[in-house]
Formats: sequence, C-alpha cells, structure tokens
Amino acid sequence: MGNDGGSIPTRRELVKNAARLPSVSELKATALEALTHAWQNDPVSGDPIDLDNVVSDWRGRLYNYETVLRGLMPSASSDETEREATKDKESSSDDTEAAARDLTFADTGIRSIRDVIRLHGKPSSSLSKETRWQCPVTLKELGPGNKSVYIVPCGHVFSELAVETILPDKLCPECSAALEASNILPILPTDKAELAKLRQRIEALRAEGLTHSLKKDKSAGGDKKSKKNKRKAGDDEAAEKKKNGADGTADGAPAPKKKKDKAAGAETNGIASRINNPMTASLTAKVLAEQEALQRQRKLAESR
Repeated sequence: MGNDGGSIPTRRELVKNAARLPSVSELKATALEALTHAWQNDPVSGDPIDLDNVVSDWRGRLYNYETVLRGLMPSASSDETEREATKDKESSSDDTEAAARDLTFADTGIRSIRDVIRLHGKPSSSLSKETRWQCPVTLKELGPGNKSVYIVPCGHVFSELAVETILPDKLCPECSAALEASNILPILPTDKAELAKLRQRIEALRAEGLTHSLKKDKSAGGDKKSKKNKRKAGDDEAAEKKKNGADGTADGAPAPKKKKDKAAGAETNGIASRINNPMTASLTAKVLAEQEALQRQRKLAESR
C-alpha cells in the first residue's frame, strides 16, 4: 500500500475468527455459569440466595422469601415502577446492580403466597464457607453440578438420583407426607421437555381451582363469581319475602296461626310494643294486664 511490501487483508480474513461458532464445551460452560448464577442470586432483587429462607414457583425458580413478601405488598408495584424509572436516570456505575436483576416481580406471575413453596434442604456437612444443601438419601451435595428436585407440598429437597429410591414408598423420607410422581418437581430446570411438563401441571391445577402449593386459588375468578351468585340469591330471597310479607305468605293469604307466647302478647300492648328486650316486654305486659284486671274489678264494685 505504501510500497513497503505489505498486503491488504481481506474481509474474510478479518472476520473469520469472530464468525466461529462456540464449541460444545464452551456452550456447557456458559450454561453452567448461568445455572450457578441462578442458584446463588435472587432473579428479582439480585441479592444472594438465602437457602434457609428460599421458595420456588411452579417453574422451579428460586427466590428469597422476603423478596416474594415485598412483591406481594399492595404498594410494591408502584414502588417498583418508581425504582425502575430512577435506575434509568442513574449513572453507568450502577449498571452492574441493575444487571443482577434478571426480571421484575410482575414477570414472575406470583399473585399470592400460595403460588410458591418454601424449600427445606438438609445443610451440607462439607467444610465450605458457602451454605449448601445435601441430599439426605444419596448424601450428594446439591447445586448447579447435580440436578435437584423438591416435593410438593412439603418442600423437602433431594437429588434427582434419589427419586428412584423414594418414589416406590410414596412417602417423603423427611416428613412421611404422601407424594405423587407429578408433584416431584425439578429445581431450575433447563430442559425444554421438563419446562413443558411443568406448564402442563400448573395449567391442570388452575383448571381445578388450585395453586402451585395444591391449595385453593382464592384469587381465581371462579370463587368471586360463586360468592357474587350467593349474594345475588340472598338478595332475591329477601326481596321475595318482602313482597310476600314478613311471615313469608303471599299477599292476601291468611297468615298461619302461631302460638302466643309472653313476648308476642307484650307486643300487642302499647308501651310493651316499644320495648326491644323480650323479657322486659313480657314483664311489662304482665303488669299492665294485672292493672287492667284490677280496674275492671273496681268498676264492677262501683256499679253494684
């Protein structure tokens, strides 16, 4: 180019290294790094996961229990929107903190505390400073290196290899709670087939009016409709009674005869009819009746 004996590189030579596809080992390393991040960090708050107070949703994601409680507070949505707007205006020095938050609480789809399961893992006996879980059946350390599962609704955590051992007994080895194969769920699954099964399970539960924890979904529209129908039926019944009269008989129809008790007799007298207490009204009516009887006797005596 400058008569120095050099050559001009072609475009292919410039980009051939950038266009190289990642190898299988590189893909596995990237996946393991992402899985390790999910095991160690809350996807909503970005805080480190506290394995002593951790919950999981129907997808197998891990959250700190406090994060879910804060997200379910009535003012959480507005506060979160304000925080997002504030973060957008902050300097680039806070980009690392924003990057640690993988999603917002609204993206989780958690509507109540019944949409999550509190997990209970056995602490590892290793000398590592990190708090980790250990499978009580296989004694393997749980984490990104080993597939882990938990049981709904008790939330006890095991390794995937332990499922073959605990499934025939149909009881949780930790609490003896009854279990079904469909309620043994993976933690942080990455396989598309596993995610599809989890989606089918939650859709079937919602069709039955249940949540991820197998409890009734109080926020479902079906419950609201049933309560509304009950209130409407009660209003219709009250309107019908009002139309027919206080005793429930049709207009113009003779009321059925009832036995006269002391309270009913007191209601027919002037003063007693204005007394709300049945016992006081009964005594008042009795006194008035005695006075009327005495007055009649005096009138008869005077007439003689």
